[in-house]
Amino acid sequence: MVQKLVEKFEKLYGNGGEIQKYFAPGRVNLIGEHTDYNGGHVFPCALTIGTYGIVRSREDRVIRFYSANFEKLGIIETSLDDLVPSKKAGWTNYPKGVMWAFEKRGYKLTHGLDILIYGNIPNGSGLSSSASLEVLTGLIIKDVFGFDVSMVEIALIGQDSENNFNGCNCGIMDQFASAMGKKDHAIFLDTNTLHYEYAPVVLENARIVITNSKVKHSLVDSAYNDRRNECETALKELQAEVEIQTLGDLTEQEFETHKSAIKDEIRRKRAKHAVYENQRAIRAVAALQAGDVKLFGELMNASHVSLRDDYEVSCEEIDILVDLAWKIPGVIGSRITGGGFGGCTVSIVENDAVDTFIETIGKAYEEKVGHEAEFYVVDIGDGAYKIA
Repeated sequence: MVQKLVEKFEKLYGNGGEIQKYFAPGRVNLIGEHTDYNGGHVFPCALTIGTYGIVRSREDRVIRFYSANFEKLGIIETSLDDLVPSKKAGWTNYPKGVMWAFEKRGYKLTHGLDILIYGNIPNGSGLSSSASLEVLTGLIIKDVFGFDVSMVEIALIGQDSENNFNGCNCGIMDQFASAMGKKDHAIFLDTNTLHYEYAPVVLENARIVITNSKVKHSLVDSAYNDRRNECETALKELQAEVEIQTLGDLTEQEFETHKSAIKDEIRRKRAKHAVYENQRAIRAVAALQAGDVKLFGELMNASHVSLRDDYEVSCEEIDILVDLAWKIPGVIGSRITGGGFGGCTVSIVENDAVDTFIETIGKAYEEKVGHEAEFYVVDIGDGAYKIA
């Protein structure tokens, strides 16, 4: 496939020069949702699907972008002197944002690039296609210009660009997982300190199955920012009564003791999710390390209930998928994953039950919703890398 992308690149941009190839993965988060901007723990893993970039340096300051996913848009041309967000720039706002964030840090981009992008992450699925594109761009910039930046810094640059160039107030998890993934491991990340450790994902006789609801409700960005604002206000209210820096600093018991400091019922529910989900993530990783996959699954299920009822980021289609999954023998755990309001569920399913899972849910979901779901039985892959 990479060779086909190189051929397409040469057809678009002409032959000659040094053509370089890169890949950055998407991610799925096993547990710890909406905790990454609340100073909590997350437990994502990189996937083997992601975004490919084929690149060649230019001698001028022109940047030309082409996406094999949006062929009708053709080549989109801009300049290093025009790194500002605009509606007409469409998807190229993501790589442009990363270039802007590098320059803001004092890394000068001295020449333009021809870039071809192809992603095999389904759009709007909640598997971090945007973070994958940001990390891919960061790796390209680091390599092409010889900048001395770590992969953790590339993740932070990607987050900065999404927050301050593209206007989505996301946490660090997605970019960190794409930049720092490790094959067959998930990343147990403390988002407050960026301390992380790799935990082997040993599921013995089970697989990770992602189910794409094929819906994405349009309120996701604005609602995401609303949730973040609600949590920030709740934190300020709690700080008047208890010495904490983030919601992730609280245990469940401490939250219950001080929750009356939060004056609004909605904010109280949001903060409760952030606190309880963080503790669930910590317990889930310990369960996995102890070989207790059953407890890990129970915590996944509890995570979904909290995201549905307290954080209110689920939707009817996702709840249908999770409810169907919970009824199937051999399903160890199932929950919404990603920002919410559509996208995907992640389930751990015993090997013998995978076919039944796909068949049963596929049929019932189409009957209830009127369109098909998509299923991916996934492997855990490495973080972003240059393709030799």
